[in-house]
Amino acid sequence: MENETPYIGIGWSFPPSFNSYSNKVEMTTEDDDIKGCLEIILTTKLGERVLRPLFGCDLTIKVFEAMNSTQVNMIKNMVEQCILLHEPRIDAEKVHINTNNAFVGIFYVHIDYKIRATNSRRNIVFPFYLNEGTDL
Repeated sequence: MENETPYIGIGWSFPPSFNSYSNKVEMTTEDDDIKGCLEIILTTKLGERVLRPLFGCDLTIKVFEAMNSTQVNMIKNMVEQCILLHEPRIDAEKVHINTNNAFVGIFYVHIDYKIRATNSRRNIVFPFYLNEGTDL
């Protein structure tokens, strides 16, 4: 029992894909599952999920805002609150918003987090941009 690794989780890959040889759904485990869940949380608009209308982090409302220090802090707080509410497996230790490419409509969300079950530290860099209606 002492050498068992803690169970972090397993879930469907996103977007869902299927293995044609085993006729099963592709699954993600542990850290990959957490990263996938963070991406889903950050890209889901509020109200987009019918049965969970409060799920997600609606960053799209910030796309056309001026990237000043007030907006950066508001985005940072939104991300921290969404992780606190929707991803109980981790503790967000630091959230940093990189706005170096804001003039082309891109900002990066850097999240340093600690997995509660294993006490291991990880990070993810999530690029957020809105490219609908453009020729990108």
